[in-house]
Amino acid sequence: MPRRKEIVNAVNADFYSLQFFDPSADFTTFNQFSVFDKWAAVEVSDFEQVPSAMDSCVLHGLYAVFPYKGMPQAVDPTLQYIYGAWLPASAYVLDNRAHFAVMGSKYKNNDPDSEEDLWIPIKSKN
Repeated sequence: MPRRKEIVNAVNADFYSLQFFDPSADFTTFNQFSVFDKWAAVEVSDFEQVPSAMDSCVLHGLYAVFPYKGMPQAVDPTLQYIYGAWLPASAYVLDNRAHFAVMGSKYKNNDPDSEEDLWIPIKSKN
């Protein structure tokens, strides 16, 4: 965030929290202590002006999107539902790509009324 103003080609004011997990991660037991890589990101129009010491990432493929409202530290029950109930009952399986949250205009850091969208990478079971 301290370097956000260096990104001159952002397409909107949304922020993205990207998470990269080990392919062997067990999401049925995921909790606040699970280890993963996390990036703070913004969507850009192109990669021609990537500031020094910053990386780029292209998100692609099918995602299931879940709205979440509440405090960040209270997200565990929502994640347990997604990975433990919704996903096994769906026509999809988890795909090994970046997971991310979109924090748009309704996002309020550490506020119980904060809203964001959780994007989970999926692919067809077939």
